[in-house]
Amino acid sequence: MELAKVVLKKEEGRTLRAGGAWIFDNEIDRIEGEFTDGGLVRVFAFNDFCLGTGFINTHSKIRIRMLSRSGETVVDDAFIRSRVRDAVEYRKHTIDMSSCRLIFGEADFLPGLVVDKFADILVVESLALGIDRYKLLIIDELKTLLAAEGMPIRGVYERSDAPVRLKEGLPLEKGFIGEPFDTDVLITENGVQFSVDVADGQKTGYFLDQKMNRAAIRPLCKGARVLDLFTHTGSFALNAAAAGASSVLAVDASEPALARARINAGLNGLSKIVSFRCADIFELLPELERQGERYDVIILDPPAFAKTRESLKNARKGYKEVNLRAMRLLNDGGYLATCSCSHFMMPELFYETVLSASKDAHKRIRQIEYRTQAADHPILWPAMESYYLKFYILQVSNRK
Repeated sequence: MELAKVVLKKEEGRTLRAGGAWIFDNEIDRIEGEFTDGGLVRVFAFNDFCLGTGFINTHSKIRIRMLSRSGETVVDDAFIRSRVRDAVEYRKHTIDMSSCRLIFGEADFLPGLVVDKFADILVVESLALGIDRYKLLIIDELKTLLAAEGMPIRGVYERSDAPVRLKEGLPLEKGFIGEPFDTDVLITENGVQFSVDVADGQKTGYFLDQKMNRAAIRPLCKGARVLDLFTHTGSFALNAAAAGASSVLAVDASEPALARARINAGLNGLSKIVSFRCADIFELLPELERQGERYDVIILDPPAFAKTRESLKNARKGYKEVNLRAMRLLNDGGYLATCSCSHFMMPELFYETVLSASKDAHKRIRQIEYRTQAADHPILWPAMESYYLKFYILQVSNRK
């Protein structure tokens, strides 16, 4: 059957032509032919030049998610399987696959789908109607490919419970795909063991995107007094302790997350080095300063303060406050690892915010490294929604 034809307005589609992955509802001039939501359509510029094929969904402001840039490409099961094979092949060359993100949505040309591998378990998050219809096919292909690489999959869990699915006209779904299994999964990252709760942990259970950044802070931590803020389940804290820190204080506002962090510390025999504290970080930092506490290394890994463009102003205040307070708690010449995982906090703005914090704290900062997310979370240019993690390692000194 001939696919429906979507024609863009004359001044629209620049981002798409440059390599972007989305078409918004206000970019479309007209649709010719019949289609069903979640089905495939051909996309054309105003001058009738074919821009490719994508999934359409009239329930979503992201009206079309692109799959192919060729008008000649047939999008069928074989096409989807080839996309999955490409994603796995890429990771074989770029990342330790013992635990990693196997599918990263638009950046792997499978829009709206995330698949994480935790040891021998897959966790699937489907966020778009079109890709949801291919979910089981993709899982089947991943199982086949991983088995061929000597990494057989024991079970699959679905975490398609993000509210954004409602905007796609999809119900929230959570549970086993196939046979049930123990949802507490043991993984090893950078030589450190972690217990991951794939059923009830945040997002898909564990933040794999910081894997290489956690490794990057380790050389700074030997013999150091470390403060890990927004520790969640202790991933940075335990990497610091395993690297030889003399002591680590790990802080989070969530007691359930800290309960998991304590389990993780015990798994690695690090309970005597790492202590945990449940507190509001914004209240704790001034308290630590009043008490005269000082640290050699401070790690700031906050949640996304800016989840929408409208919240950016207040988010910037939050980022500035925690960075300023952290700098004041560092010994002269100490190290600050600081990051933002908000897409809306653009790299230039995050740089300016941290710089502003250093000025108000009367500190001088030197950049050691600037990093982003791990290679299993590739950044697709110019689909910059895939570029969200900014990570600085800085040396902080008193002004002299």
